[in-house]
Amino acid sequence: MNNPFWSPALAELEPYVPGEQPRGNRLIKLNTNENPYPPSTRAMEALADPQLADALRRYPDPESTELCATIAAQEGLAPEQVFVGNGSDEVLAHTFYSFFRRGADEPLLYPEITYSFYPVYCQLYGIPHRSPALREDFSIAVEDYAGPAAGVILPNPNAPTGRYLALEQIERLLELQPERVVAVDEAYIEFGGESAAGLIGRYPNLLVIRTLSKSHALAGLRLGYALGQPHLVEGLQRTKNSFNSYPIDSIAQRMAAAAIADTAWLRDTRERVIATRERVARELEALDFEVVPSMANFLLARPRAIGAESLYLQLRERQILVRYFNKPRLSDYLRISIGTDSEMDALLAACREIQGTADNSQTR
Repeated sequence: MNNPFWSPALAELEPYVPGEQPRGNRLIKLNTNENPYPPSTRAMEALADPQLADALRRYPDPESTELCATIAAQEGLAPEQVFVGNGSDEVLAHTFYSFFRRGADEPLLYPEITYSFYPVYCQLYGIPHRSPALREDFSIAVEDYAGPAAGVILPNPNAPTGRYLALEQIERLLELQPERVVAVDEAYIEFGGESAAGLIGRYPNLLVIRTLSKSHALAGLRLGYALGQPHLVEGLQRTKNSFNSYPIDSIAQRMAAAAIADTAWLRDTRERVIATRERVARELEALDFEVVPSMANFLLARPRAIGAESLYLQLRERQILVRYFNKPRLSDYLRISIGTDSEMDALLAACREIQGTADNSQTR
């Protein structure tokens, strides 16, 4: 739909389509990779701080000083190596603007199957891009990321595949593009992989991007951050301060700092999610699903006994939401977020029922 008041660029823009966020409590929601458990009690207790009321009548700290110091202490970095934003999507937007706008001869490189916000940012900022194909097993072929480029960005683990790229392969990427930023989007790193943050001291072109949405059960808070050497953080700050000097409100700063400091909560919750993921992967395989090895809080699975779209629709009829991508190479798969054990049991029971019905109809 066009509008005479829109600019030509706006009319041509194809916005990102987020996962469905339905209203109501009856649904089993396994479609947007949210954490199934409540946030840290320390984070919730931050809301009861009597000084918060006074803080809300003033502008928040534009540098998020306490929060950056908390993140830096957890990562073994200096505060000037931390940048925070209103969700990792905002951090990604600033990353694209700050580092990847270089001209037609230097495309940004990211995998053909990946986070679908990347092409939106490229269109928004006029960034040419090239998307190397994944291997047949959905793994990334690092050698495809050589040559002239504006930079490289990829999720690790990748989304929506869940595939993890080992640190030695991340180092290979950094060495293939030594003059350009390599951004590693670690939205799911807490669920089994090893962060690239330990490489920051050795690689001036490495930017690691994180979010509290998945790992810390704070998707509604909107808090993301980036880790890198000070010159990269300074670049992000220049862009942020030209867009919105106060992106992180006072409540978010306090809750995020408390959540990050609660390492025991993170360890326990992560272990619960991983254990459930591995159990569900085994049970789906027993139901004749092909399951892509995952290091995230979701599984990409192909039902062999019934079409993926049909299963998606029949699960929806049973009040169970999963994610279906009607795209090349993905249309035979469903992405299933990891919920509580009882939610996953309901999913598995529904899959058995649907497949049993399909088998009975075929034998008649």
